[in-house]
Formats: sequence, structure tokens, C-alpha cells
Amino acid sequence: MSPTNPVPTAEGAPAVPSRELDRTQLVGVTIGVTSDRRSDELIGTFTRRGAQVVHAPTMRIVPVTEDADLLAGTRSAIADPPRVLLATTGIGMRAWVEAADAAGLADDLLAALQGAHVVARGPKARGALRAAGLPEHWTASSEQTAEAVEHLVAEGVEGRSVLVQMHGAADLGELQPLVDAGALVRTVTPYHWRAPRDPAAVDRLVDAVVARSLDAVTFTAAPAAVALLDAAAARGLREELVAALAAGRPGAGEGGVLACAVGDVTAAPLRAAGVEPLVPARWRLGALMRELSDHLVTEPRARVATPAGELVVRARAAVLDGRALEMAPGPLAVLARLAAAGGGVVPRSDLLAALPSAVDDHAVDVAVARVRAVLPDGVVRTVVKRGYRLQAA
Repeated sequence: MSPTNPVPTAEGAPAVPSRELDRTQLVGVTIGVTSDRRSDELIGTFTRRGAQVVHAPTMRIVPVTEDADLLAGTRSAIADPPRVLLATTGIGMRAWVEAADAAGLADDLLAALQGAHVVARGPKARGALRAAGLPEHWTASSEQTAEAVEHLVAEGVEGRSVLVQMHGAADLGELQPLVDAGALVRTVTPYHWRAPRDPAAVDRLVDAVVARSLDAVTFTAAPAAVALLDAAAARGLREELVAALAAGRPGAGEGGVLACAVGDVTAAPLRAAGVEPLVPARWRLGALMRELSDHLVTEPRARVATPAGELVVRARAAVLDGRALEMAPGPLAVLARLAAAGGGVVPRSDLLAALPSAVDDHAVDVAVARVRAVLPDGVVRTVVKRGYRLQAA
């Protein structure tokens, strides 16, 4: 779960340069992880940097090694090799070759595909094709099936046999332009997306996002994002979940939960719901981990310099001079308001508003007392008849 060496990417390069493996970088941070496959890489990287992780795979990938339709499609490809092969995912191509190998058909399948004009939906599919000895002729820069289909239609596919390796949540409608252009389209689907193994964990993740008790939540596949939105909708919490994620968008400064997607394809369902996620310039898992870590370091919920050191407020913890402080949600909410003011006076009424279940100023006094109990003397100051403030350095 937490290897000591940098985690390799699919391309073999270190996902996290050693200079970034600072075990205190993300102290106090809590991150939700929705992925099933390769989640160990995300979790290991974040925990090595000091973060806490809430892991709740919202979907799971199920290979269909012994699926009758997949084997039939494989035998069809061998008996009648396609003129064009469109590979949509790296995991799908690998799963297909593995399924063929399990059936004793891998050599025949790869031999049949050698003469095809090979198109990849993106770099991951391209890497899997090359590993199988099937170098691609063209790769879609957007990593979207629609671009690959448009390219093939522009090349001309009338009367040509086109075999498409589908991904787990593929939409057959995306292939209609090929059919309309006269192609003879066949498909194989080596894996499917299925419901999560632990729906209760997904519900807990929804609750954590709605309560804004996470600093960020990561998405590495579009179906995982759709599944989280659907899980919230099933409990009547979709609007609250979307509001929390929208408030966490980069630069919002509203104390929401930052959504981080590995690429634009994964981000699409979130954007359609009104959430603008953080997306790395390079759509890779290693880039996501670096981008999110750097963002969380530079943009906490609140930050203020005090005589006792820098105070940073996160979703579930506060960090003073690099040391995490144990605090209950109420006092933490009050501290967040004080820190956001940067040393300015915060009226009691504003602090009361940070305590949803509180009904009078006594609750504010109790929360402030608990904040003072975990901070050095003099950091929290009382301003008579006005409120409270932090002593800024």
C-alpha cells in the first residue's frame, strides 16, 4: 500500500519525483479516492506525504475472460481479420489479449491483427497496442472515441471491416458515424463496469463530501464520477454533493471539496453537473497526484501566520507549524473562520453561524475555549464587545 520507492506509471517513468516525497507535505489533509483499479498508487502517494485517505471505489472493473460473446468476437477476428482496429483503452486491449491467451487463441489473434490499420484512442491504448506487437498508425490527441471515429471517417471506411475494442462504459452510438460512412463495424468488450463491492463505503463518501469534511476527492474514470453523482441522487443528496464540489473548485475559496479528475474525459460528467474539477495538463495518474498535492499545499481552506508558527486549516484538521492539531468539528469550524480573517476581528454572530447546531453565544464561548486549549497562549485574542481574532505575526 505504501511502497518506499517512487510508483512507476504505465509508461515506466516515476509517477512522483523523489524531491516531492515530503512526508509532511500533506499533514492534516483528507482525500477521497473513488478508483478501484490502481488505487494503491494514489493511496500510497498521498499517505506517504502525510495525508489521510478515504477509499470508496464507486465502480469496479470486471474482466470478462470467459465471456461467450468476447470469445466469439475473438474467433471472428481470427477467421475474418479486420481491415481497421480501433483500440479505446489500454486495460481493454490487455484484457482482450489475456482472455484470448486463456482460451489458447492469443497467437492466432495477434497474427490476425498484424495486417490491420491500427488506431488508438489515446496514449494508454497506444502503449498496450505496442506491448502486444501492434504498432499504431494514428492516435487521437483528445483521448476521445469521437475524434478517432471522425479520423477514420475522414480517411474513408466504406466497405471496410472495422473492429472496435470497446471500454466498460462505451456508448455504441459513438460508432454510428462509421456505420453511416459504410463501414462494417464489429465490437469486442473485454471488461465491464459494475456496481461497487461496498455500497456503504460509497454512501459514507457521499456524506463526507456533503459535510465538506474532505479536502479533495479524486476521479480516474468517468463512470466513477457518474456513479458518485448517482449514489448521491439515490439518497436525495445530489444537489448538496454538487454544491460542495462546486464550492471547492480551484480559486473558489468557499470551503468546499476540490474535485480532481485525471483528464477531460473523466471530467466531463462533473462539468455537466456544474462542477469544474482540477485537471492536470498531462492526463496521467502521476500528473494528477503531483497537481493535486501541489494545489493542496498552496491553497488550504485558510492560512495565517501566528507568533507560534504558520496555521493552516484543512477539512478535518488544523496544522500549526507542521504539527496536526486534534480538534472536534465545531472548534475547527470556528478556527477556520478566525484563520480566514487573517488576524481581523470576527464577530460572535459569524462564529455562531459556523456552528449549525448552536443556538446562542454560549456555544461560541465553549468552542473558542476548546480552540484555545489546543493553541499556545495568546494566539486567540478576545476583542471586548466585538468578538475574537487570531494574533497574526
